[in-house]
Amino acid sequence: VQLQASGGGLVQAGESLRLSCKASGINFSISAMSWYRQAPGKQRELVATITSSGSTNYIDSVEGRFTISRDNARRTVSLQMSSLKPEDTAVYYCNTFYKLRDWWGQGTQVTVSS
Repeated sequence: VQLQASGGGLVQAGESLRLSCKASGINFSISAMSWYRQAPGKQRELVATITSSGSTNYIDSVEGRFTISRDNARRTVSLQMSSLKPEDTAVYYCNTFYKLRDWWGQGTQVTVSS
């Protein structure tokens, strides 16, 4: 299983970024996919999840600003982040639970300057 994340970077507050994660080695179309993030000195937290049927969930702090989506043909899950805030600064990780364990991408840094 491999989850290859991309799209992080440095932006100013109020700007947007789009993260993508390409999956291989899993039955992608039936797998729920998630994005987590970990800020310095803090625990990793679940940001958003999309189920195989396309249902989505978000943590309160990103609701209305972030959108998770999936493209089963491309085996890709994306996170569109808008109206970014300095508190969104973190390493973002793509995640799936498959064959009884969690799988993680390598992480991509998102830095939002004020």
